[in-house]
Amino acid sequence: MHRLPFGKAGRWFRGNLHTHSTRSDGRLSPEAVCRFYREHGYHFLAITDHFMDRFGYPITDTSPFRTPEFTTLFGAELHAGQTLTDELWHILAVGLPLDFAQPSADETGPQITRRALDAGAYVSVAHPAWYNLTEEDVVSLKAAHSIEVVNGISADHNDRIDSWYMVDAMLARGYRFDALATDDAHFKTGFNDSLRGWVWVKSEGLTPEAILDALKQGWVYNSTGPQIFDVQIKSGDSVKIRCSPASSLFVTGKGARAVQQHGNGITEAEMNIRRLDSPYCRVTVRDALGGRAWTNPIWL
Repeated sequence: MHRLPFGKAGRWFRGNLHTHSTRSDGRLSPEAVCRFYREHGYHFLAITDHFMDRFGYPITDTSPFRTPEFTTLFGAELHAGQTLTDELWHILAVGLPLDFAQPSADETGPQITRRALDAGAYVSVAHPAWYNLTEEDVVSLKAAHSIEVVNGISADHNDRIDSWYMVDAMLARGYRFDALATDDAHFKTGFNDSLRGWVWVKSEGLTPEAILDALKQGWVYNSTGPQIFDVQIKSGDSVKIRCSPASSLFVTGKGARAVQQHGNGITEAEMNIRRLDSPYCRVTVRDALGGRAWTNPIWL
């Protein structure tokens, strides 16, 4: 089942699902954060402050900052238990109820993930590269919807912005995670953390409920710059791509298997994928500035 969103009814909405405010360790108020993204052309936002005792376990009600052209989802960055490398878990949950219960003293990362899922949230494994999550850590969260593949603040924190390696490792082992790009902006002085990665969601409406449902269904692609206008699988033998001007197109599969096309200002291509010999693939569009856009994994 391909689950490609490009031919679905609706329109594309741009959003960020990982951002912090003065409710935890961010530098802008929730109202200012919402205004910042709205003024930069985003259609939706989740403020996901750290759900920790020292911040009062915040889940910020951003509904007063919604407009007809901009909506918000309630969320948090959840913390509980320890990873295999003795780090506090970081788990992104969007679509939480405002009364989501604080963790118990002995709650684990997988347990709080299950509670968030049961509460109706879209859950993503946050920034694996940033804090050295192991594959077995991620397997323990196999019920999550996605893995955060771009985390913008990590670029200027420890130069570990990209976690696609973890999605690829999970796919090779048979786990079906989607991907998510975010900026994780805190708006700290000296950090270029905002507008570094975002998600495009195909939805028939700009409401929190419609956006959340589309995220869970995987009707998305992620980007740090380029746009993907269409991807079609042709009889399992080729992939047809339309995109904003690109310098390289890739269709990658299991292991090192890939087909690619390079050029100047490519906007359309059809690429033969018979030799991939892979149960899945994903499309990557790379532009002349190094920006990239990715489909979710496509299961063949």
